[in-house]
Amino acid sequence: MRITDTDIALANALADAAGAAIRPLFRAAHGLEIKDDASPVTLADRAAETAMRMLLVAEAPRDGVIGEEFGIASGQSGRDWVLDPIDGTRAFIAGRPIFGTLIALMVDGWPVLGVIDQPVIGERWVGAVGRSTRFNRAPAATRRCAKLSEALLATTSPALFDAGQRPAFDRLDATTRSTVLGGDCYNYGCLASGHLDVVVEAGLKLHDFAALVPVVEGAGGRMCDWSGEPLTADSAGEVIAAGDPARIDDIIDVLAGHAR
Repeated sequence: MRITDTDIALANALADAAGAAIRPLFRAAHGLEIKDDASPVTLADRAAETAMRMLLVAEAPRDGVIGEEFGIASGQSGRDWVLDPIDGTRAFIAGRPIFGTLIALMVDGWPVLGVIDQPVIGERWVGAVGRSTRFNRAPAATRRCAKLSEALLATTSPALFDAGQRPAFDRLDATTRSTVLGGDCYNYGCLASGHLDVVVEAGLKLHDFAALVPVVEGAGGRMCDWSGEPLTADSAGEVIAAGDPARIDDIIDVLAGHAR
């Protein structure tokens, strides 16, 4: 699938529209509510997704839309835009600028274009199949990691792993050099820019991970599920991101309880 300059320009325009809706509500009266699944939502989440959907109706009316807040609008093109207006709403409501807007373009269920945008501090990663990831228009690159014991690991929270997943994460935590908690999608941007080595999470939904794959892989890293399979629309939400693809098998073995 060839990604065009027009696709990338539209993805950037979507991020701009979302940011314009989010910034006035950051550290302001944001209208917090709790959804049926116990996750938080604010006026900023809804305003940002509404702004992006309006732009897609105008610019890509045949494409489908899959959004965290307003669900699925089917298309006719085989292309779907996957939107998470604020990934890290808890960070947003706490006034911490480590949340992000996630925008992905998927073709036949495969993520081919992704944006991680932090609208408050003005940081944006854009990745696309066949192109190098850009961070604020400059090249982004992951770093090499000679062995897992030297890796800097990140995850949003160990509490988000279920009873079957938590021991696997604890093994990885014990194997790596150090672990950073918090960060949501921002961790993957930091990994793409060479500041982290590994991010492992579980329980993610499509809107949480689709945009991350082109960003990480376009910077030289690799993403997959806990079995090593590529991440697609059918993935269950167990996610590995490695800045150095050579460490993927090591990570999978530790998660599975196999000695290295």
